[in-house]
Amino acid sequence: MASAAIRLARAAGATVYATARDEASFAFGLESGAHEVFLSGARLPQRVDIVVDSVGEATWSHSLKSLRPGGVVVTCGATSGPNANADLNRIFYQQLSVIGSTGCTPTEMAGLLRLLEAQQIHPPIAATYDLENIHEAFQALIDGTHAGKIAVRISKD
Repeated sequence: MASAAIRLARAAGATVYATARDEASFAFGLESGAHEVFLSGARLPQRVDIVVDSVGEATWSHSLKSLRPGGVVVTCGATSGPNANADLNRIFYQQLSVIGSTGCTPTEMAGLLRLLEAQQIHPPIAATYDLENIHEAFQALIDGTHAGKIAVRISKD
C-alpha cells in the first residue's frame, strides 16, 4: 500500500515523506519515490497536507500530529489494530479531516489505470511463486520480510 501511495503522490507532483519501522526499509521507500524517509514517529521537516495511513493503531497519533491545520488523513487499513486513540481535540482544533477508503468507483479505477499507464507506474514485485508453491507465498506474507508485492503465477507459460 505504501509504495503505491508514494508512487501516485509523486506522479501528482507532491513532495513525499515516508516513514518506516526500521532503517532497512529506508531504501525501499526511496526506491518507491519518497523524497525522504524517516523512522515511524520521527518529526517530519514540515507538517503535511495529506497522510495515508494503512497501519492504524501503532501510527495513528503520529499521522494526526504530522498534519498541518486543515490537513487530511486517509485511513485504508489497520494492520496494527483498529483501536487508535481518536484524539478528538486535535481533530477539531486543527480542523483535520479523516477519510476512510476501501476502494473506488469504476470511473475512478479507469482513471487510475490511465494514470498508471501514462506515468509507467508499476508495482514492485518482491517475489513470484508458482501456484503449486502458494504455501511459500503465504509464508512470505506471514513472515513480512519482503518489500513489495508477492505474485502468484497460475501457469508456467
